Amino acid sequence: MLKLQGERLYLAALEREHCRKLYEAEEYDFAHIAEPLYIGASVESADEWYESIQKNQGQEGHNLRLGIFLNDGTVIGDVALQELSWRNRNCNLGFGIARLEHRGKGYGTESATLLLDHAFGNLGLHRVAAWALETNLGSVKCLQKLGFVPEGRSRQERWIAGQWVDMLQFALLRDEWR
Repeated sequence: MLKLQGERLYLAALEREHCRKLYEAEEYDFAHIAEPLYIGASVESADEWYESIQKNQGQEGHNLRLGIFLNDGTVIGDVALQELSWRNRNCNLGFGIARLEHRGKGYGTESATLLLDHAFGNLGLHRVAAWALETNLGSVKCLQKLGFVPEGRSRQERWIAGQWVDMLQFALLRDEWR
């Protein structure tokens, strides 16, 4: 089983109970909206998410999604290489931290660093892209800290919480990493 160990956290497979805990723990920062609001999400939704992860995981699938765990075993979020194209050696990076108390502490940066090391070093990927809502200041700052280069803006891409929000596109090439 894949386990990527960092200084304060590790990445490992998400089990069904972890998906449920993340759904229960999800908090929204309405001042800095990070993703669409999933009003009415239930335990069944968490179970469907878990099944989707299992179906699309690994080199035969199109995603590599791992849980973000503090060293004491507490699951706090997830990080993923999504829409993997093995032929073109590229994908999209996605990550999320469930509770507000765990955001802004560098956990997203540390988890993304571990997964990018794996993506470029072990999987041989050439390019990793990432999208962030312009209102998701934490993700934008994290991507910039990791060395992602801004590539574009999709204007008024999402209708969230009563407002149009732009999506920002970033990318990082293998020879730009570290």
